[in-house]
Amino acid sequence: MSVASSEDLVPPLEAGTALYREEEKTVKKKKEKKKKSKGLANVFCVFTKGKKKKGQLSSAEPEGTARSRQGLDGPPPTVEELKAALERGQLEAALPLLALERELAAAAAAGGASEEELVRRQSKVEALYDLLRDQVLGVLRRPLEVAPERLRQALAVVSEQESEDRQAAAAAAGPGTSGLAVTRPRRWLQLWRRGVAEAAEERMGQRPGAGPEVPENVFLHLGRTMKEDLEAVVERLKPLFPAEFGVVAAYAESYHQHFAAHLAAVAQFELCERDTYMLLVWVQNLYPNDIINSPKLAGELQGVGLGSLLPPRQIRLLEATFLSNEAANVRELMDRALELEAQHWAEDVPPQRLDGHCHSELAIDIIQIISQAQAKAESITLDLGSQIKQVLLVELPAFLRSYQRAFSEFLERGKQLRNYRANVIANINNCLSFRMSMEQKWQVPQDTLSLLLGPLGELKSHGFDTLLQNLREDLKPLFKRFTHTRWAAPMETLEKIIATVDVRLPEFSELQDCFREELMEAVHLHLVKEYIIQLSKRRLVLKTAEQQQQLAGHILANADTIQHFCTQHGSPATWLQPALPTLAEIIRLQDPSAIKIEVATYATCYPDFSKGHLSAILAIKGNLSNSEAKSIRSILDVSTGAQEPSRSLFSLIKVG
Repeated sequence: MSVASSEDLVPPLEAGTALYREEEKTVKKKKEKKKKSKGLANVFCVFTKGKKKKGQLSSAEPEGTARSRQGLDGPPPTVEELKAALERGQLEAALPLLALERELAAAAAAGGASEEELVRRQSKVEALYDLLRDQVLGVLRRPLEVAPERLRQALAVVSEQESEDRQAAAAAAGPGTSGLAVTRPRRWLQLWRRGVAEAAEERMGQRPGAGPEVPENVFLHLGRTMKEDLEAVVERLKPLFPAEFGVVAAYAESYHQHFAAHLAAVAQFELCERDTYMLLVWVQNLYPNDIINSPKLAGELQGVGLGSLLPPRQIRLLEATFLSNEAANVRELMDRALELEAQHWAEDVPPQRLDGHCHSELAIDIIQIISQAQAKAESITLDLGSQIKQVLLVELPAFLRSYQRAFSEFLERGKQLRNYRANVIANINNCLSFRMSMEQKWQVPQDTLSLLLGPLGELKSHGFDTLLQNLREDLKPLFKRFTHTRWAAPMETLEKIIATVDVRLPEFSELQDCFREELMEAVHLHLVKEYIIQLSKRRLVLKTAEQQQQLAGHILANADTIQHFCTQHGSPATWLQPALPTLAEIIRLQDPSAIKIEVATYATCYPDFSKGHLSAILAIKGNLSNSEAKSIRSILDVSTGAQEPSRSLFSLIKVG
């Protein structure tokens, strides 16, 4: 942002040639009139001769003017001489003019002059004041274009006139001056402030530079102009202006009023989304932070109290519009991204590979859309950023539900596509990016996070089911061998089951590591569940303790093989470890009381273990009486109560 030049701050100074022409005319007139005074400098000496008298300029008069009068003598200047001096821009004429005004007031008070004479003399004095006022305000209207000494002269004149106004106001309570019109207060300080407002309006009203005259460019022009001009006022004018002028406040208030008026006019129209955003950015962020509280202006404007560019109610309406616009934009952008992704699935476009994993850009696109909306709101105010977070916490779950539905449709319709499994894996991997983003950026309570990510859990679960479908089909006839052979060679059967799983595992290598572990846990669960289902078929009844102990030994060996294989390939399901060994122990034990203890312990590990499941296992023990079996089952009436299982095992197993 370039620094404002002197010419930019105020309207340009009129050409000086007119002033020189006036001086030449005055010189010619003086040559023609030989009886004129010896010069204006001699005329001024009458006001400096001897001690200063009441009513003379003191500290307000320029130092150079005071020096020019020392040691000079001569008659008071005539009206014509004062007029000529003022027309040449000589502000020193303010002193004798003020004396002339006071002399007139004294004559009126003395009562020696006629009313007609007083009116005639006052009209001449007022005409001279008109000239002086125009000269002084002309200088002050272009403060950066004149020499500092001349600016000080003009300021001193205004200060003296304000002082004279105050004296006139104090004297107004006394008897009036007969025959004279009331000419004070002249209020030149007020006129100067009006000129500042006009200069501000002229500067701020200029057309922006390059580019179309759209609100965004206009706001930038207004903000840049105000900042650069006020910095020039602080750096170059404040040191020269008396404190009573409040020069920084005067300019700041004028620029602020014009800026606010322009924004208020713009806000009355039906704004597009971009203009609504830019209006809020300027009102809530750029104006208060980059202009009012900028390093060069903050200290100067702290006590001015400029306030906001728009009233609070209008700001709230604009913020509500902004939030509504952003919600609609986010919704549209996310829907468009999902539509494009679903189109890629339908067209059998293979997913990207990133670090050996199937990769989809959908999660990145959605996270970026959400993040950009959040950042956009925060660029206005942090409070608005908090408000839009609540909006996004509604929009994101709605999108995730749409995503889950679209993915489910693809799972049903795309089974024959070549890249079907790869795209399933890519979408499962998406869940990790979504989850990490939510955990890191949103910082919501865990229960809220679980609710938000619920659709992703369903998507992942359906994806796992699809990936494991072929493996489950392969394993189904192998598990049936346990009952078909009446558990004659259980280790051989289990070895074939493990080998079948091992062959399929490379198909899941392109899952993210965490999901590959989850999928291996699902495989682990499936193996244990199917094993228990075969034990619960009621087709095997062992009547001797030796037979039951032999079967228990097989079950323990099989359980160890399953646990070792699944753990070795990444299954974190330690909760499944006691599932089969405890059942083996129930089958091995012969004492009903000992069996009860095992059942009670088992029910605490697996709250979904029911009487039906227990009955199916006890049916293997052919030497157990009905009363003993009933007594054992009764332990489940008092063991777990209504506790809900944290993980499902037996609820997945149906028993007759």
